[in-house]
Amino acid sequence: MRDTDWTPSIVPGGEDLDVCLVVNDFGRRGRAWCETDVEATDLETVIQDLLDGQYWNSVRVVSFNTGEGWSRDISANVAGELRRRCELEMREIPPSLDGFFARHESDHRQLTLRLL
Repeated sequence: MRDTDWTPSIVPGGEDLDVCLVVNDFGRRGRAWCETDVEATDLETVIQDLLDGQYWNSVRVVSFNTGEGWSRDISANVAGELRRRCELEMREIPPSLDGFFARHESDHRQLTLRLL
């Protein structure tokens, strides 16, 4: 038998994509990566799903790219983008995101206008 450090990859070949996954808290059942279609792991889809209430107790959003060999927690950036979109659309932040904002948006300040 040959000695090598090669192991088969579980990553589909030829795909250099940024993938975003959401960790959800299921209470007593624990935390888990939410199951999703491969086509629904781009950042835009994840943001829309969060706004639409597809995740009800999100803990974090992680992005990775196996082709480039990196991964990072993008939760704070996603929280900022979610708030920006809600403000632009003049819509309330969905209640399903309350905990997510509490975890990842510690420095958000409500801006006020001075009345003359």
